[in-house]
This record gives sequence, C-alpha cells and structure tokens, in this order.
Amino acid sequence: MRSYFVGNRALIDETAFRNSSLQAAYFIIAARALGLDCGPMSGFDAGKLNAEFFPDGKWKVNLLCNLGYGDQTKLYPRNPRLEFEEATWVL
Repeated sequence: MRSYFVGNRALIDETAFRNSSLQAAYFIIAARALGLDCGPMSGFDAGKLNAEFFPDGKWKVNLLCNLGYGDQTKLYPRNPRLEFEEATWVL
C-alpha cells in the first residue's frame, strides 16, 4: 500500500483523520465499559489547540473528550427512541 500513499498528501491526511476518528470511538467505548462518562466534542478552535499542545506540527487534534464520573442527578432524561421494528426493514 505504500506506493498508493507516497506523494499523495491529501490521501494521507484524509486517511489518518478517518482512522483517528475510529480510534477515538474505540477509546470512548472502552472508557464507557469502565464506567466513565464521556463527552466528545468538536467545534473548537483546532488551530489554537494545535499551537498550544502540538507546536511542532507532528500531531493534530481531531476531537476533544471529557472523561469522568458525572452527577447522575443533573442528567437530562433520555429522549424517546424508535423501537427496532419501527426503525428497520429486514430483507
């Protein structure tokens, strides 16, 4: 696969970003399995965060994730969900 990526910076960046998103999902699943609450976030100033924490440019931020144990008394009730039969059509 090396020849597929050599010299193709756009493909390298796109693939790395997609794979880092998948790894973040695994991280969140593992943290939740350990009983931690997770608050993944986007919509922040990535340029400022990269400048502060990754000034050499070797790494770039994809998302932020708060981890901890939330106060159950301050959680909003879960919104209604469709039943399996309402949301799917099995062929």
